[in-house]
Amino acid sequence: MRSIKQIVPAFKINMGGTILDQALPFKGVDQIDPFLLIHHWKDDLKAGQEQSKVGVGPHPHRGFSPVTFIFNGGVHHRDSLGTSEVVYAGGTQWMNSGSGIVHSERPAKELAENGGTFEIIQFWINAPAKNKMEDANYQPISKEETPTITLADKESTIALVAGEVLGKKGPVTPYSDVLILRMNLKKGAATKIPIPENYNALIYQLEGSSKVNSKSEIDGKKMVHFNNDGTEIAIESLEDCKIIFLSGAPINEELTTYGPFVMNTEDEIRQAILDYQSGKMGILTEEFE
Repeated sequence: MRSIKQIVPAFKINMGGTILDQALPFKGVDQIDPFLLIHHWKDDLKAGQEQSKVGVGPHPHRGFSPVTFIFNGGVHHRDSLGTSEVVYAGGTQWMNSGSGIVHSERPAKELAENGGTFEIIQFWINAPAKNKMEDANYQPISKEETPTITLADKESTIALVAGEVLGKKGPVTPYSDVLILRMNLKKGAATKIPIPENYNALIYQLEGSSKVNSKSEIDGKKMVHFNNDGTEIAIESLEDCKIIFLSGAPINEELTTYGPFVMNTEDEIRQAILDYQSGKMGILTEEFE
């Protein structure tokens, strides 16, 4: 059983007027290779808003995969590839930004107009140097398209987004070896997740409380980072809880970041900025009904 390296509470940040909970990076830790960032956004949106005035407008990315899990509401993704797609609760938006893409992320039109709970997790996964300049691509995955493992209580579920575990394989082909799960556990549910010993691993608990490895009790908005000293992690829910499970083989490459760009050198970052400014990452002109 893997031991716990540290338990980290998320902290509030202001992203352009939107208040988010950030679990990664945190003081003294820039990444848990290959994972670079975890943002948790939960808000009760007021009714009567225009979709064009909420969410995050057009912005670029290069060199990594921004992934969004939708827990409440829906996210309308538009990008410079011509995509316009809404994914709802239980679904995932997986984008390999590759050499560059411009996209926007806004609450679904009906949510902006009618109001309601909006909740997402976005995390960033680094790409190996060999993949950073591949063509960008976007994959929407609905709740129904996500392979699901039902636990013994017949109510708790583990949704498999990427990687292989317990006889199932996720629908995403990532840049590097990862195992990424969404867990909805009812009170009293218990499971053990096997992972390769070389994988770095963490869990982030959105809400509820759980016991990890029969020892440590974890409550909402906390991240657990594990040591690489075993091939299994045990989770028992003490009350209904939502958890994301992120693990993957470290890339072990130099990392240089600047805002929405994740590269290996300062020169590559400068080139990314120039390429975006000159339109080489594409142009996104949003259209609203």
